[in-house]
Amino acid sequence: MSRNAREEAVLSAVRERRELVNAAIDEDLPSKRPERLYEASRYLLKAGGKRLRPAMLLLTAEALADVAPGSVDYREFPDLTGETVDVMAAAVSIEVIQSFTLIHDDIMDDDDLRRGVPAVHREYDTETAILAGDTLYSKAFEIMLRTEAPPERGLAAMRTLAETCTHICEGQALDVDFETRDDVVPDEYMEMVELKTAVLYAAAASLPAIVLGADDDTVEALYQYGLRVGQAFQIHDDVLDLTVPSEKLGKQRGSDLVENKKTVITLHARDQGVDVEGLLDATDPENVTDAEIEDAVGELEAVGSIEYARDLADDLVAEGKDHLSVLPDNEAHRRLEQVADYLIERGY
Repeated sequence: MSRNAREEAVLSAVRERRELVNAAIDEDLPSKRPERLYEASRYLLKAGGKRLRPAMLLLTAEALADVAPGSVDYREFPDLTGETVDVMAAAVSIEVIQSFTLIHDDIMDDDDLRRGVPAVHREYDTETAILAGDTLYSKAFEIMLRTEAPPERGLAAMRTLAETCTHICEGQALDVDFETRDDVVPDEYMEMVELKTAVLYAAAASLPAIVLGADDDTVEALYQYGLRVGQAFQIHDDVLDLTVPSEKLGKQRGSDLVENKKTVITLHARDQGVDVEGLLDATDPENVTDAEIEDAVGELEAVGSIEYARDLADDLVAEGKDHLSVLPDNEAHRRLEQVADYLIERGY
């Protein structure tokens, strides 16, 4: 299948499930009093998003149960013992956690926009945004309880969600710490990416196995699939930041360089002897020109740092897809392979 055909297949599969997830979010996270709090909590969820993580969760459930897409109700989904569970509740829970992290990230970074609309703390205020994020965090656990999985599986799902949230906070703390350090090494960066970004993909891929009653080896294999493709997703974002024009990227090209952020690209370049901090004029970051960005990217390309990142993302996706061998050979399995490829092909 060509790259364009693969991307269209993935986006079509994600769109189909996104509409169902959006409807489920309205059911599981309705507006209520106090109205302003719940409006702010639902604000980013209503603003859009591809819903890649919940779509991955639903696809994994379909693959495990070996059912045809669209043939069963996600609210009464057949588990591996002949009973039914609500896998849609797990999917909504994952997306709610994603929204919680975005709200708090935007507050910490003092960002103005998210998904093309004002960030929550800009649309409302910082106090309301903090409360909205906290509300989403707690609601995610409340919603996860609605899977109606047997107690042992339900407890395991809650444990996975709790550990995931802890890891995300640990990853964010590392990212903040990196801002003031000049001695960050690539292994530390990969750890940060795993904790801050990849663990939510890992949870999305493994939670269906938990609530449907798969064995521990299957749960672990699917967790590793999500972890590897989640790392690749972030590394690909690092590449896109440097290689895609600003008008297509939706933000300033090279913003990671302008803000002196540590990425696998800049760390590799530093190890090749490049003065990464000196690539751009740090005294006037707001007025960096496209030509200066182009020259800086040229230096990173010349030492092979961008190609290194691309190769690393490719390797992580290949490793992730290998873990899908625990699944039956069916359409959902193939879509999960295509999702992995899409995560490092999107944006071009």
